[in-house]
Amino acid sequence: MEEIKEQPEVTKKAKKPKTFRRGVLTGVLCSLLVMALILGGLVFALRGSLGTLADLNLSKLQYISTLVHHYYYEDVDEEALAEGIYKGYMEGLDDPYSVYYTAQEYEDMMIDTTGNYAGIGAVLTKDTTTGQVRIVNVYDDSPAAKAGLQADDIIVSVDGHKGQSEDLDQFVHYVRGEEGTKITVQYERDGKTDVVEVTRAQVEVPSVKYKMLDDAVGYVYLSEFSDNTKDQFEAAMADLESQGMKAVIYDLRFNGGGLVDSVTGILDDILPAGTTVYMEDKNGERTTYTSDDEKQINMPMVVLTSGNTASAAEIFAGAIRDFDYGTLIGTKTFGKGIVQTTVPLSDGSAIKVTMATYYTPSGECIHKTGITPDIKLEYQFLGGDDETYDESLDNQIQKGLEVLHEELDK
Repeated sequence: MEEIKEQPEVTKKAKKPKTFRRGVLTGVLCSLLVMALILGGLVFALRGSLGTLADLNLSKLQYISTLVHHYYYEDVDEEALAEGIYKGYMEGLDDPYSVYYTAQEYEDMMIDTTGNYAGIGAVLTKDTTTGQVRIVNVYDDSPAAKAGLQADDIIVSVDGHKGQSEDLDQFVHYVRGEEGTKITVQYERDGKTDVVEVTRAQVEVPSVKYKMLDDAVGYVYLSEFSDNTKDQFEAAMADLESQGMKAVIYDLRFNGGGLVDSVTGILDDILPAGTTVYMEDKNGERTTYTSDDEKQINMPMVVLTSGNTASAAEIFAGAIRDFDYGTLIGTKTFGKGIVQTTVPLSDGSAIKVTMATYYTPSGECIHKTGITPDIKLEYQFLGGDDETYDESLDNQIQKGLEVLHEELDK
């Protein structure tokens, strides 16, 4: 499974593993170091060099192990030390996109990638100052919505587990669980506390939102490219076309990327026949993704970009630009032009490794340079201090409307 999702700095990130943190201080035998690459029968081309590395460091690891077990002031968590070795090994590549996932981290990552999980359908955040867990968004027709929970509600506890006492990642695991099971949620709203029972269900995370901006122009917001994004995109476009859409704005300003198959599948829906993106590995082997003539969207379009538009979203923007199929408006994109593949291991953990560089249809590598839009325009909120966000108060969306109406009037 190829994945090129980037989380720009303005979005929530997983904590970057510290270089060899506790992993280098370990008493685990050298075989654990080898297991980081061969669990589940995985065979790497660098297996020979790994043997050399192990031979050189076996005595050092054993000596450090003796020192740690003798001097460390608390009991040693052998499992945590082993995980530290795996993380440290991947950290040694000096590539922020090549990482080791523990079994729990991999499970969480797959939820993000597939866009499906069993839970209540609410997005949570934790205030770093107060420790309070707050609902940011409630998905339509979700268990949370049916139970009456709303955005800005403070989740006090779930089945007795206090939100302020738990790390957010751990607290989320109390919220998620087996489909059909119930949880008791204590929440606070407008200073009043209440309790509600919520039944977990399968939740499909929406990665596409859309609306008609006026009688002719549709607006499609793509937050990421996950497994279910293409189906959501096609449903959105069909609905907008049924409402009379004659032009469209695609908003990628906060899209950190996602799956290659997802973005290229959507580009196949939009573009005429041709190459949408191609990749090359270190041996010069090329993988090419193409669109065909079975589907294409023949209407004026605008793509909104920003510094948060990354990786798979840049594939989208680059293809639209190189096909001369629309107008890019906004600011320069993030600049992530490399691709990762994720390999699950037999114990539930996984590694993600950068395996290729990708190129736009014209042959441009945008890594660390990004894509400059056709119309450079910094975001500006057009409303007053007491007004809430609306598309009519977004200067980049309004510029997109101006451009599209000029094209429609030709």
